[in-house]
Amino acid sequence: MMPVNSFDNYPMSWKPAIDRTEKPIYQVLARKLEQDIVNGVLLPGTKLPPQRELADYLDLNLSTISKAFKVCELKGLLSAAVGSGTFVSYGALSNSYLLEESKPKHLIEMGATLPDDASYEPLVLQLKSMLQETSYEKWFGYGRAGDSLWQKDAAIKLIRRSGFETTVDHVLFANGGQNAIAATLASLCKPGDRIGVDQHTYPGLKTVAAMLNVQIVPIKAENYTMSPTSFENACKNEHIKGIYLIPDYHNPTASYMPVEHRKRIAAIAKKYNQFIIEDGSYHLMAKEPLPALAAFAPEQTIYIASLSKSFAPGLRLAYVAVPSQYKEPISKALYNLNITVSPLLAELTARTIVSNQFERLIEGHREQSIQRNQVVNCYLDDYSCLGVETGIFRWLLLPEKITGAEFEAIAAKQGVQVYAAERFVVGNSCPDRAVRISVCAPKTIEELEQGVRILKRLLDELS
Repeated sequence: MMPVNSFDNYPMSWKPAIDRTEKPIYQVLARKLEQDIVNGVLLPGTKLPPQRELADYLDLNLSTISKAFKVCELKGLLSAAVGSGTFVSYGALSNSYLLEESKPKHLIEMGATLPDDASYEPLVLQLKSMLQETSYEKWFGYGRAGDSLWQKDAAIKLIRRSGFETTVDHVLFANGGQNAIAATLASLCKPGDRIGVDQHTYPGLKTVAAMLNVQIVPIKAENYTMSPTSFENACKNEHIKGIYLIPDYHNPTASYMPVEHRKRIAAIAKKYNQFIIEDGSYHLMAKEPLPALAAFAPEQTIYIASLSKSFAPGLRLAYVAVPSQYKEPISKALYNLNITVSPLLAELTARTIVSNQFERLIEGHREQSIQRNQVVNCYLDDYSCLGVETGIFRWLLLPEKITGAEFEAIAAKQGVQVYAAERFVVGNSCPDRAVRISVCAPKTIEELEQGVRILKRLLDELS
């Protein structure tokens, strides 16, 4: 007689065979699940069997299945949605570490979001002037918090330019935006905690969350920006503690969040006591920036003003405006990660801001971006290439015949590096058929034109 629980002819998306001599079993099962995802046995988007069904099939305790799934979920391999089940994440196998160790050889770089180098010369002149001063040695030691009060005034001036008013007692320094994100998650989240993000998001957030075992939950969009209604649903049903978003010139989709959406998300965050990590990396690109989301929820929002895109990536400095309730834990996390930021770079940046040179630097970047986007528009006018003329990257929507990952591979063979939507996608969200193209990464406009010409030829062949 056939056993009551026989699954020989039962349809299941995954029927693993495991070695029961190894222990603990949940880790054996987790390794098998990871191997089958990596080897393509389980494809992105596949819905796994219900845990109870899998427990019956393997004759294991339900808790063993749950622990195995949790291990893979924390690695970003699986995505669970309340009421929908557990899926293989679309971003499970994508490379989220975008900046390669060395510049791609024989490729026109249009993948990494590198700003143009127009700001370097004035920064060098400012640095040379500083090093002529007799007390230059203080910039090569440890900085102390009390030494940086006037530098915090400079930070306030820059943040005000981004549409948010704060005060000295709320400002912390970090070694870049990525560092600020890591410190914030490390201080406000425990392993296994969940935060909401856009369906496509900044890969640096994905890698930090994976390192800290913080789960990221995709929140549906309206016109490429986070839906307030979906955010409220996540507050009610997904057990999230907060959200991370880029409301201005979103990376990678180049979208802007409407002011009304900012107000609604701020109100929801207050209602459900959610923290907001607002990444202001691209806020200064606009000629007239919209008010920061932090302006509508200052007690909920950790506002990060990174300088890598508006000044220079090598400065590795970010100003972080932190609400009183989060200041102590984030301050301790930054100390444990860094002890301090570089006094030399902090001084250089502050002087550049206070002297109003930063306005000229930003305007120089903006003019360069406009010129380069005109080249992109000239060649890709027949295609949907989202983004504004002052942005340093665009979101190129592809024909239905091809995925972003496939187009990235084809473009690389033709000599152009772009980044597919799959690198940015979160959880069980289906990636756009799109690639991010960096407008300012090529060294010259001529190199940019060469790269865009190749992309247009590929698109024409696919259409």
